[in-house]
Amino acid sequence: MSFPKHLPKSAGFATALVCSLVLVGCGSNPPQSKGATDSTGAAGQAKSKLTVDKELSALLPEKARTSGKLVSVNNGSFPPYEIAGSDGHSLTGASADLSEALGQLLGVKIEHVTADGLPSVLTGIKAGRYDLAIGPIGDFKDRQSANDFVDWAQEFVVFAVKKGNPQGIKDLDTACGKRIAVMGGGSAEAVIKKQSEKCVTDGKPAVKVQSYKDQPGSILAVRSGRADAFFSSQAPLTYFVSQAKGELELSGTGQSNGFNDLYQGTVVAKDSPLRDVLVKSIQKLIDNGTYGRIMKQWGLSANQLDKPGVNLGGDA
Repeated sequence: MSFPKHLPKSAGFATALVCSLVLVGCGSNPPQSKGATDSTGAAGQAKSKLTVDKELSALLPEKARTSGKLVSVNNGSFPPYEIAGSDGHSLTGASADLSEALGQLLGVKIEHVTADGLPSVLTGIKAGRYDLAIGPIGDFKDRQSANDFVDWAQEFVVFAVKKGNPQGIKDLDTACGKRIAVMGGGSAEAVIKKQSEKCVTDGKPAVKVQSYKDQPGSILAVRSGRADAFFSSQAPLTYFVSQAKGELELSGTGQSNGFNDLYQGTVVAKDSPLRDVLVKSIQKLIDNGTYGRIMKQWGLSANQLDKPGVNLGGDA
């Protein structure tokens, strides 16, 4: 999958690398890039066209109807879906454009806050500190017991490696003995740890798993030579590879890499009334073409779903 030439280039990627290298207090979220606030983007197109759907708005929880807002939590940058601003509240990317369109449709403002790590995101939603996580976040059975997922994207998990793939990492079996970076608490971490056990059983060296709390830190580990590969979702890895000035490439594409069919979506509390509102709202955005324009704008056409679904994910 390749990104279109008009895909916004984020200066924040370079900033995140500098912050990770020299400024401990700088934080992991890059400055805002063009996206939801760009009037030429998909959300900008939708902004002048979408009107409030009163029937859908009336289905919102009373708290949201009264306050006129929903609070969406993110785990920092997950480009090209989520590119979190350094202020901890602004967000750009495909998810920001989608939330802007949803807000217009529902007649509310969707505010964005950043939490430290995926576990904090999921537990915060379960506890009611946040209304939702626009995501998309990987939908798996073990996560569905505490939260509901409104799936609106499909995904694949691959490796980002140095150009030329000097370590020959092409699949899980060739990851044995290698230093593999993953997002801490994510499904890829669980898969690579399971693979490490298999490596030992097969008489091969264990995988040297390196867990990071954010995407920029993980990709930096590969670029700096501290890790041999970053094992993660293909959409953000494609984005990071496109920003790496020829230093990186993808490997292991077109394979299951330890996963069944993968779905990603927006997370809400278990049995929240928001769940059904979001299903209907996203379906309307699919029907009126807004969803397709947003996904195309960010190079995500291959990740589209024909319709949203609830808890479509299976076991990791």
